[in-house]
Amino acid sequence: MTANQHTARVGFIGLGDQGAPMAQAIGDSSFELHVWARRPQSLDVLTQTRHTVHDSVASLAAAVDILELCLRDDRDIWEVLGTAGVEDALRPGLIVVNHGTGDPGENREIAEHLAGKRVAYLDAPVSGGGAGARARTLTTMAGGDRKAYQRCEPVFAAFSRTVAYMGPSGSGQVTKLLNNAMTMSNLDNAVDLIRLVSRLGMNVQAVIDVIDVSSGGSAILRTLGSDVNPKTPELTTHIQGLMRKDIEHFADAIRAYGLDPQPLHDRGLAGASGLAEAIGLLAADAER
Repeated sequence: MTANQHTARVGFIGLGDQGAPMAQAIGDSSFELHVWARRPQSLDVLTQTRHTVHDSVASLAAAVDILELCLRDDRDIWEVLGTAGVEDALRPGLIVVNHGTGDPGENREIAEHLAGKRVAYLDAPVSGGGAGARARTLTTMAGGDRKAYQRCEPVFAAFSRTVAYMGPSGSGQVTKLLNNAMTMSNLDNAVDLIRLVSRLGMNVQAVIDVIDVSSGGSAILRTLGSDVNPKTPELTTHIQGLMRKDIEHFADAIRAYGLDPQPLHDRGLAGASGLAEAIGLLAADAER
């Protein structure tokens, strides 16, 4: 069995808000889905999806052709690789995929570490969040060995509207960090807009709805009040934390290339810091 066949065995770790629907999409396709979860209740989301549960990370790694990880940060990838028995379970030909957002340099180190075991590694972060994962319209941007990417591309297509190969190891992460910096910069503009409209005494949501279908629209403006709204305070806090982490990864990555990230970094950080305020203003507007 080879990983470029649609009968590939795909392992998945990270059944969170975004990872769970990604795993569901894989299982609903013609791939053989294998999963492991630290908490058994995390597996409940897969009750309607064909899958095989493993009792350890090592067992999962030994059973699959492609091991996909949708975790918070690079240290989580190292933790998985350092789990008891995993090093012995890694075999030549296996492809490890990181769908999380992290540091390009750190991802190149992970790739080098795995290359010593003849295991391929792709940094393939995704954009679109939980909503995009549920709609199976994510954007997957991959860096690493091109042949490994070609073997994984049909799997990525199960949960993505766009799948793109960006270049060698770290390129996927650089692309995602550029995307996130732009998103957060746009968020800074959106926060300023919402503050201004609120002070004008106009209907904030109505203005957002009109701008969204006009030349001033943006993906982040569309998200405010819909996927991220006053009824999802925990999600807002979670996203704000991820944004602050990612904008620092962005700055570190750009500095590593000898370039200045400060203007985009500062606007992005301001956008992340203003997210909760924007949601609060939308809540106040809805109560009028």
